[in-house]
Amino acid sequence: MPNVNEEYDVVVVGAGHAGCEAALASARLSLNTIIFTISMDSIALMPCNPNVGGSSKGHLVRELDALGGEMGKNIDKTFIQSKMLNKSKGPAVHSLRAQADKQEYSREMRYVLENTDNLTVRQGEVTEILAEDGKVVGVKTFSGATYRCKAVVLCTGTYLNARCVYGDVSLYTGPNGLSAATHLTDSLKSLGIEMYRFKTGTPARIDKRSIDFSKMEEQKGDEHIVPFSFTNKAEDLQRDQISCWLTYTNEKTHEIIRGSLDRSPLYSGDIEGTGPRYCPSIEDKVVRFADKERHQVFIEPEGNYTNEMYIGGMSSSLPEDVQYAMYRSVAGLENAKIIRNAYAIEYDCINANQLKGSLEFKKVEGLFSGGQFNGSSGYEEAAAQGLMAGMNAALKVLGKDPVVLDRSEGYIGVLIDDLVTKETHEPYRMMTSRAEYRLILRQDNADLRLSEIGHKVGLIDDERYAYVAKKREMIKAEIARLEECKIGANREVQELLESLGSQPLKTGTTLAELIRRPELTYEDIAALDSERLELPEDVIEQVNINIKYDGYITRQLKQVEQFKKLENKKIPADINYDEINSLRIEARQKLSAIRPASVGQASRISGVSPADISVLLVYLEVLRHSK
Repeated sequence: MPNVNEEYDVVVVGAGHAGCEAALASARLSLNTIIFTISMDSIALMPCNPNVGGSSKGHLVRELDALGGEMGKNIDKTFIQSKMLNKSKGPAVHSLRAQADKQEYSREMRYVLENTDNLTVRQGEVTEILAEDGKVVGVKTFSGATYRCKAVVLCTGTYLNARCVYGDVSLYTGPNGLSAATHLTDSLKSLGIEMYRFKTGTPARIDKRSIDFSKMEEQKGDEHIVPFSFTNKAEDLQRDQISCWLTYTNEKTHEIIRGSLDRSPLYSGDIEGTGPRYCPSIEDKVVRFADKERHQVFIEPEGNYTNEMYIGGMSSSLPEDVQYAMYRSVAGLENAKIIRNAYAIEYDCINANQLKGSLEFKKVEGLFSGGQFNGSSGYEEAAAQGLMAGMNAALKVLGKDPVVLDRSEGYIGVLIDDLVTKETHEPYRMMTSRAEYRLILRQDNADLRLSEIGHKVGLIDDERYAYVAKKREMIKAEIARLEECKIGANREVQELLESLGSQPLKTGTTLAELIRRPELTYEDIAALDSERLELPEDVIEQVNINIKYDGYITRQLKQVEQFKKLENKKIPADINYDEINSLRIEARQKLSAIRPASVGQASRISGVSPADISVLLVYLEVLRHSK
């Protein structure tokens, strides 16, 4: 056995999107950190879709950036197309999405890792978590080397006991043919950690030269590019963009798929893992939505210097011959040449109910985890968890309290609370509908909501936070001025309103009241504002939204106040639910298993009723008075 015994503060296992954020957070907090990866070529790898952001996922990236994460900065460097989704709807669901140059994204992230102080990047497979008296003390690698540490963050993604499958082909590899991690699961089980088996999939990659784009609808990027990172300015990111394309499946496609279901590992039972409900394979779509005549297919470039095109919406585990037939039945893909086959991938992950809100395991002190290992799906969900896990691992080593965001503070809070509280039997995907307070948790105000936390922890520097504080004051002052700035119903005003399709005034009003009209904006009324100030674009955006949606925002803030009351009612860690006789048996079992930190969290556990919560509140009150 090698006599290697290195020492670090924090060990991060896995260098995907979660691992990169975890390692950077720990190292930037001055902890001596090492990150292990199966292959240096897998750092920040995008084995599936070539994009960052999208509906609700854009919120996660913006929040991650506001806390001091890297993903937003990295996609701003490496995007090849940028688009704001849902612009026809309200600002609560606006979501930024950017196509990435996959190779550049990975290369840039690797460069950041390799040039971050306090961080060592190491190729090697971690096979064992070393623990003594229920506490992490280190890890062991496949070579037998031991790395002593004070905390470990598991970010294994889809690599644990991974198996890639299409048709009769079964390969025990990780994504993109990279090596799987085949030893760590047994070590985790020996520590009493419950494991799940999940599945995800990816579509084929097609040679661009074999595609007839004339039969497809071109999807261009936005003329005005909005940065993901609050540290970047829009004018610095304007660049030439590459188009994506939209086409559709048809009845012939569906016939080919239906006629080959018996050869699909998904339907033959060869795949055991549970797949993502909200990102189904094309086989699933055809079966589950049999009434649909067609499904969207997005043709997306994978980078500036490759002919690989990603066939979004058509992930599959069907045999290779069927893949050729079904892809070639789609308009524009009649002569398609496959570069990489579509495949499904099975992997080991955990039941996230075993985690605290800090993403630390309840059973093993100092062991944290983030990303798809926690039962989620998506690069953005992974990165957000990785940041929080790495941050809290570092804070643990420093002897400080963890940062746990609640559901009213961010989409990241919703994501983690859902994972650790609710029973997840399939890969979890973030959606705007999961966030109860989405009107105040917009992507545009993530810096105003979360930068203070990032600054207190030490991931946001003083200069950056000073601008956020200044921005907050500018927004407040401008809103106050507009509320006080009165205008009369004179000819100039009436003519402008008429030109904008707005009703004329019957009496005097304020500029703020005009902005509250659905058809008017802050910019529209500029000609009526003789005292208008030169303000940054991001300040103007916040002024416009806060005035226009003032009533709704105020109502939601009151809902948050009620929510906070239950969140602030903490439950003792050593509470014995079996002693609470009035609780139903199911509630006792669920509460004992999950060990919620607050009454609010307890109320969100499946199987715990409002009546159970009432009983719990009474018990806690009696307990408080007895002490």
